[in-house]
Amino acid sequence: MRALALKKDLNNILPPDIVNEIPSGFHIIGDIAVISLPPHLHEYRTLVARAISSRHHNIRAVVSKNPIPRGEFRLACMELVAGTRTTTVCREYGFSYRLDIARSFYSSKLASERRRVWMQVGKDERVLVPFSGVGPYAIPPAKRSAWVTAIEKNPDACHFFRENASRNRVKSHVLLIEGDVEETIPSLAPGFDRAIIPAPYGCDHALSLVMPLVRQGGILHFYTFKHATQIPSLKREYTDAGFSIRCIRTCGNVAPGIRRYVFDLEKKRVG
Repeated sequence: MRALALKKDLNNILPPDIVNEIPSGFHIIGDIAVISLPPHLHEYRTLVARAISSRHHNIRAVVSKNPIPRGEFRLACMELVAGTRTTTVCREYGFSYRLDIARSFYSSKLASERRRVWMQVGKDERVLVPFSGVGPYAIPPAKRSAWVTAIEKNPDACHFFRENASRNRVKSHVLLIEGDVEETIPSLAPGFDRAIIPAPYGCDHALSLVMPLVRQGGILHFYTFKHATQIPSLKREYTDAGFSIRCIRTCGNVAPGIRRYVFDLEKKRVG
């Protein structure tokens, strides 16, 4: 309905052939609308933002997103088209996260997937969360009385992580390590019961880094970006590496032919 309403509003101000090319919808993070326009439609971004804001009064800002990650922290380029800020508060399943969408990654589309994972966490589990961002994978397990070690190298994300740990009252159950995953992992003691690994694109090696830190019988939730044709060989690879595959799920399309997958893996017991 939201997409249909946007196109209807744009029909009054743009030629029909342009309206047909406008993406069918937009993403909402907190009270910010995020639109992704093809480069040749970039000149219409202000009109699109105005149409969104005029119908959705809960939207305080509109951002135009170039989805290609850039820079050390692999963030998409965000241009503020309407409004005055890119900071917002996102709420999901009783938790709230404050962040700057231009300086740290967050996807509200993954809220139900995150809930699926943290609902499996038990009291007093030791949980490792590399690439923790502003905390949506780490804070809910801590709220369930798990002991969470989070790793994040983006200073802005770390700032908001600390704020969100306080906001959600889990500071006593969370240890945030600010640093690179590859440099930090060797300093950690093994024995984690669970690892939640929302690895960025191109960071599949994180699985082999984290695996030695998880006890036998422990669980790893590993996120990766793949074409469907690559999944059978991955299943064989993970089985040969010493995992039992508990389930495989898709978590949305990220590019033509490429989807985000999560593998729930159990580290096999030896002997």
